Amino acid sequence: MNKFFNLLFVTVLLLSGCATPASTPAATELIPVTPSPSLPPTQTVVPSATPTLAPTATATATATPIPANIDEVTAFEMKGAFDFFWEKANTTSGSPGYGLIRDREPGSEGIASMASVGFGLSAYTIGVEKGYITKQEGYERANQTMDTLLAMDRMEGFYYHFVDMQTGKRAWESEISSIDSTILFMGVLTAGQYFGGDVETKAMKIFNGVNWPWFIDPDRNMFYMAYRPEKGFEGHWDFYAEQLMMYVLAAGSDTHPVDDSPYYTFTRHKAAYGDGKPFIHSWFGSIFTYQFSHAWIDFRGLTDKEGVNWFDNSVEATLAHINYATDKQKKYKTLGPNSWGLSACDSPDGYNGTYGAPPSGFDNNSHSVDDTIPPYGAIGSILFAPEQAKSAMVHYYSFEKLKGKYGFKDAYNLSKNWFDTDVIGIDKGVSLLMLANAENDIVYKIVMNNKTILNGLKRLKINKNQ
Repeated sequence: MNKFFNLLFVTVLLLSGCATPASTPAATELIPVTPSPSLPPTQTVVPSATPTLAPTATATATATPIPANIDEVTAFEMKGAFDFFWEKANTTSGSPGYGLIRDREPGSEGIASMASVGFGLSAYTIGVEKGYITKQEGYERANQTMDTLLAMDRMEGFYYHFVDMQTGKRAWESEISSIDSTILFMGVLTAGQYFGGDVETKAMKIFNGVNWPWFIDPDRNMFYMAYRPEKGFEGHWDFYAEQLMMYVLAAGSDTHPVDDSPYYTFTRHKAAYGDGKPFIHSWFGSIFTYQFSHAWIDFRGLTDKEGVNWFDNSVEATLAHINYATDKQKKYKTLGPNSWGLSACDSPDGYNGTYGAPPSGFDNNSHSVDDTIPPYGAIGSILFAPEQAKSAMVHYYSFEKLKGKYGFKDAYNLSKNWFDTDVIGIDKGVSLLMLANAENDIVYKIVMNNKTILNGLKRLKINKNQ
C-alpha cells in the first residue's frame, strides 16, 4: 500500500466513516476501507447518560432470567433490520428521491447512502420470503426505486455516495464511490432477478450503463476508490478488502466489461493470529471486510486460479477475531468469546473506521481497539462460525439498552458504560442478509442464478472445486 494511500486512508477514516453521525450533517459511511479525504468530520454520537448493567442490591432472592432462545433473537434482529429498510425509505409518491433509504437512524435525518439503498433492495426480497410484506408490495417499492435511480445524477453510471433523500441530489460534496455504487448494483441486480418484469428491465438498464473501465487506473491496473468532479480520482483498491464483488460485477458486464487482471493485481498479504492458519487479510483487519461480498455471492466451494477460496479465508479471519477477543477479555470489559468481531462502527468518541483485529497492515499495528464492539461483527459471520455467532447474539440480547425498534443498536462499550443510540444502514444490511443466508440461502438462491454474477465468476476463473 503506497505511502500516500496509507496517510490518506488513516486520516480519512478518523474523520469519516461508514455511516452518518447522530446529529449534525457530516460525512459518514464511506464503506470503512474507502478513503474520502474531503468529507467533513464525523460528529460524536451522544452516549447514553443512563448507567446500565449495574446490579441492583436486594434483600430477597429474585428469579434468574431465562436465557433468550436463538430463534427469538434471530427473529428480533431480522424483522428489526428489515423494518429499518422498509420504514426509513422515502415513500412520498412523485418525489425525486422515492425509494432512497436513510444512511442511519435517528442521526443524519434527510441523508441517504447509496449502499443503504443497495442493501434495502436486497432486503425487500427477504421481506417477501419471510412474509413481512407481499410480493406485490415489494415489487412496487423496487420498481419505483429503479425509476429514481435511472433519473439520478451519475458519472459513467456510478453514483454519489451520499444524497438528499428528497431530491436525490449530491449531499455534502460527497464523492462518486466505486464501492458504494457496487453495493447499490448488487441490490439492483438482486431485486431485478427476484421480481422480474419491469423491475428486471430497469435493473439491467441501470447496470448496463456502468462504465467499469472508467474507474480503473491504467497505470496500476487497479480500481480507484473515489472520484470527485472538483479533484479527480482518489485512492486505489490495492489491498484486499470488501471489494471482491466489484471485480465480479465488472467482469460480468455485457456492455463495459473488465478482464480478470485487476482482480489478480491487488496485494494479497497473508498472515495469521496466534496459532491460527495464515489468511489474506485486510489493512485494518475489520471483520466487515471479510463479510460484505459474501452477503450476496456464495463463495462456498469456489476457488480462483491461484487456489484462493474466499469463503475459507473468511472462516479463518472470523476465528482470528474470536481468538483475539477471547485473549483480550481480561483487559477489556466488552471483548470476550461471546462479544467479538471488531469492525468499523460508532464509538463513544464518534465513528471509527480503524477498529479491527490482527493481522493488520504489514506489521499488525494498523488496527485499533478501545473495547467497542458492534453486534453486526459477529452476526455477519454467522456462516463462517455459526455456533460462536449464535452465542454472541444471545449475549447481546441480554443488554436491554443494546436493543431497539430496528434490532440491535450499532455498538456498545462496557468499559465506558456506553450504548449507541443509532443504527446504521449497511450494518443492518449485512446482518439481515447473512442471517437470511444462514437460515436457508435466501439471497444466494437469487443471486447465484443471475447471469451477470455467473459470467463474472467464470471470467475471473473462480470455479467450483474439483
